[in-house]
Amino acid sequence: MAHVVFYAPCIPGNSGAAIRLAALTGAMLHLVEPLGFDMDEAKLRRAGLDYHDLAHVAVQPDLDAALDAARAHAPSSRVLAFTGSGDVTLDDVDLALGDVLLFGPEPTGLPEEVLADPRVDARVRIPMRPGLRSLNLANAATIAVYELWRRHGYVGGV
Repeated sequence: MAHVVFYAPCIPGNSGAAIRLAALTGAMLHLVEPLGFDMDEAKLRRAGLDYHDLAHVAVQPDLDAALDAARAHAPSSRVLAFTGSGDVTLDDVDLALGDVLLFGPEPTGLPEEVLADPRVDARVRIPMRPGLRSLNLANAATIAVYELWRRHGYVGGV
C-alpha cells in the first residue's frame, strides 16, 4: 500500500501507534536507527496494542537501507518527505500506491541533510493553523496514510 519511514524516532508511543496504523491499513513501517527506545519497551507495546503480529515492520540500520527496502517492493515509488516547511501541501500531491512517506524524529523533524537527499521527490506539508509548529508524529503519519488510501478507494479494506 505505502511505505511509512520514521527516521530516528524518539518516542515509543508514536512508533507503537504507527505499528497499529500499519496493521490496520496494510502499510509497511520502516523504523530507521538510531531508535530512541528499545523495541521491547512497554510503551511501544502498549501503544501498538495487540497489532504487532499483524503489522509489517522493519528496523533499518540507516535511511539507505529503508529506501532500498521500500523500492524493492515498488521500484517506481516516490519519496515524500513530510516537513512543516514543505513546498507543497498534502492535498496538492499526487499520492500513489507504493510511495514512501518519510517522517522525522520528534521533536526536531527531518534534518536538512535528509531533506536535501536527491531521492526526496517532494517536501510535503500538512496544512494547519498559522503560528503552530507541528503535528504529533503518529498523527501526521495517520493523516498521510489515510489520505493516500482514501484516494485509492481503500484498496484491500472493508
